Amino acid sequence: MPTRRRDRRQELEARAFTQDGFFTSAQALEAGYTYQAQKYHVDSGNWERVGRGLFRFPNWPEGPDDQYVFFMLWSHGLGVLSHETALSVHQLSDVDPVKIHMTVPEGFRAKDPALVLHTCQLPEADVEEHEALRVTTLLRTLADVAASDLAQEHINKAVMDALEQGKVTRRSILQRSDKLDDHAALRLERALATALEGNGHV
Repeated sequence: MPTRRRDRRQELEARAFTQDGFFTSAQALEAGYTYQAQKYHVDSGNWERVGRGLFRFPNWPEGPDDQYVFFMLWSHGLGVLSHETALSVHQLSDVDPVKIHMTVPEGFRAKDPALVLHTCQLPEADVEEHEALRVTTLLRTLADVAASDLAQEHINKAVMDALEQGKVTRRSILQRSDKLDDHAALRLERALATALEGNGHV
């Protein structure tokens, strides 16, 4: 195989490896695959088309984050996993959302029935990377669910889990609650009080 073709394939495979086997048409273009070449590889069975402008290498083993990676690429990198989905990524509480929650910037127009989209221009300080995923930070996630209609018991459990795992402190939660509206602040502080009462944190 010519070196150029081999390098092109290796570049795309390296990118896909960090994305659970997924890659976009734009990423394939960057690696040197024209649209005509992309169609050829789909028609030949070398690539699997999984969405508009989205591909995956066939026989890639399924992983627990597949749907998250898919929608990260679907959003062209603009979406950030948030709210209940971010709780799951952070392994907090026992929430098992039916739909994926994602925060997108103003002007984002795409929709999908598998998603609950929240519109907000997130500060970069409120976003972190978990391998191929972009997710709201733990404190931002707690603030978001406190401001949502998620049951108080789930917020209580999330705060307790975060404290027990040493991921947040009482002070950091109180500092975050100071930035919230009265309703969200009350719910977050109530969860903190319940957690402290239950596990003896001070």
